[in-house]
Amino acid sequence: MAESPTLSRYEVRRIDTGRLTLNVRIGGSGPLMLFFHGITANSAVFGPLMAAFSDRFTTVAVDQRGHGHSDKPQTGYDAADYADDIASLIETLDIGRAILVGHSLGSRNAVTAAARRPELVRSVVAIDFTPFIEDEVFASLSARVNAGDQAFADTDAVAAYLANRYPNIPAPAIRVRAESGYAQAADGLRPLASPSAMAQTAEGLRADLAPAYRDVARPVLIMRGANSKLVSADALKKTHALRPDLPIVVVPGADHYVNETNAEVTIGAIRNFIDG
Repeated sequence: MAESPTLSRYEVRRIDTGRLTLNVRIGGSGPLMLFFHGITANSAVFGPLMAAFSDRFTTVAVDQRGHGHSDKPQTGYDAADYADDIASLIETLDIGRAILVGHSLGSRNAVTAAARRPELVRSVVAIDFTPFIEDEVFASLSARVNAGDQAFADTDAVAAYLANRYPNIPAPAIRVRAESGYAQAADGLRPLASPSAMAQTAEGLRADLAPAYRDVARPVLIMRGANSKLVSADALKKTHALRPDLPIVVVPGADHYVNETNAEVTIGAIRNFIDG
């Protein structure tokens, strides 16, 4: 299946980190900037952000463990597991300290990695995932994640399903998800993301993130979609009270999928953060 022009400019590479093999998209040159997607997604969702920063950075978008074409171990889907993958990838690439850009699950993992291994991290952009997310939100998320384990007749059927599931994501970004996140199985197209890994990951998201935010010593930009159903205004308020020194950007009109629904605003906020 042909990739979109935005994605086809990047080299797809499999990198053995010593912990597991990660599938990545890589482009550009210069200091290291890593991108980490949300649950059930993959590295392809970061095409626009990679394009914006590949003139200044070595941009690497990662299929995280259990997702995309990366390894899918039977267990090991807590924050520390993902964070240690990030650390081992930075060490394997051996380009120097990295700027970490993470959405949702990737945000959780990036902040955790920066707290655990600060010597490997320059800064973090944490998009729409914070401590203090309510239990009922996680219950709804788990139900939606588990519902994604189904077969589809073709890519158009996948795209129709995703458009209904993510009504605010633009059609081209929906197509990227449909074309990059599924593979032929005996009964049709099925998600590349492992159903077992997704269930374990969703459960792991419930763990208390406050200690990582309390301890992280690298600069962190917190971004939230103003209409996010994952990060409530109250959760953001409590996170700010925990770390009032961390800058916050709330994107008007955006939902949870800020980097896909409002790519240009996201790019501008990241530029302001890293240049400031």
